[in-house]
Amino acid sequence: MTTQELANQLVKLCKEGKFAEAVGSLYSDDVVSMEAGAPPGGSRESKGLDAVKAKGKWWEENHEVHGATVEGPLVAGSHFAVTFKLDVTFKPQNKRFTMEEVGVYKVKDGKVVYEEFFYDM
Repeated sequence: MTTQELANQLVKLCKEGKFAEAVGSLYSDDVVSMEAGAPPGGSRESKGLDAVKAKGKWWEENHEVHGATVEGPLVAGSHFAVTFKLDVTFKPQNKRFTMEEVGVYKVKDGKVVYEEFFYDM
């Protein structure tokens, strides 16, 4: 799969709300994921597919997504970027907020091997 094809598939799945499916089908076993900030009690960096899946599970368990907009991809060589706008409630504090972020991804051998998210804390 080319970078463009993978990027298009990731955006398609994210627009359908299938974030876990995107990770499970498009990410390398050795993927590294970097957040702008660490989740409570966690690290900014997640290494390996199982760790990235666990981070996604934590997100789903602790957030209710009311709406999401996904735009992109913008592809350059082995990298691509996607923008996300999310209307979410952080369940433990019952705090609703809007979040805008940019995800930058690196592709190698047809799989995402690195992702980094940029957003205001």
